[in-house]
Amino acid sequence: MNIVTQVMLPLILAFIMFSMGLDLTLTDFRRITKFPKAFLLGLVLQFISLPILAFSIAHLFIGYGLDPQYAVGLVIIAACPGGVTSNMLTHLVRGDSALSVSLTAVSSIISVITLPIIVNLALNQFMGQVETTVLPVGKTVLGIFLITTVPVAIGMGIKALKNEFATKIEPNIRKIASVLFILIISAAIFKDWKLIYDNFNTIGPATLALNMTVMLIAFVVARIFDLNLSQTSAITFECGLQNGTLAIFITLTLLNNSMMMLPGGIYSILMFGTAGLYIYLHKKSLMKKNSSIISA
Repeated sequence: MNIVTQVMLPLILAFIMFSMGLDLTLTDFRRITKFPKAFLLGLVLQFISLPILAFSIAHLFIGYGLDPQYAVGLVIIAACPGGVTSNMLTHLVRGDSALSVSLTAVSSIISVITLPIIVNLALNQFMGQVETTVLPVGKTVLGIFLITTVPVAIGMGIKALKNEFATKIEPNIRKIASVLFILIISAAIFKDWKLIYDNFNTIGPATLALNMTVMLIAFVVARIFDLNLSQTSAITFECGLQNGTLAIFITLTLLNNSMMMLPGGIYSILMFGTAGLYIYLHKKSLMKKNSSIISA
């Protein structure tokens, strides 16, 4: 398993981030100025509300038997930025893809700094008196930078220099990245299936509570701030669909702790169910709206 966590997992994560870069241009970042309210709201929800919610839910479920290591894992998945899946599903519901892509790209860069801070806070909060595990800030920043920011930059470079080539290969690269994402999540879950089975009664509800609550909060807050439905969908998916591969990389490769990996792995599976529910309700709402317009 060592070669998987130390070599294969970082390479797969880098490839996934590279696939995102192939579909990015500097113009995507400039679009931020066109919807500053939506963009800033998305970042606040992602980097402030989501971690606070994760800490709160972890504390709540510890009272119901959640192991402190799983509590840390719950915070880790919350501290990760949105993944490429959020971009694909935003596009599927005809949401604001430009906003989604911009949030994913910028949050991936910001998380290089925020991740080690939040993870160490979680380690200290939930395991400070149990063990002295600490996520090394320098090593973590460099590691995340090399496997997230650099591949994105390389993808963007190819897009800028060879736009036609990048446009041609991007759909297939994205499909491969999606398959690799599913494979690495499945492998991580399968490896510790017995542990998951024995503890699912606490891990499952905690991860589901985090996922559903953050998506609900993101949706409601976006509507309160008068964002349109396409922007609301982008922010909801961005906050609810985290980069599970990055969470697994942090727990298995940097922390060498398979127990802390489990919440991220389970979250990465459950989030497709909640995303599917959102898509169903979204389409049902649009059909009802269109029906009312036709009747009028």
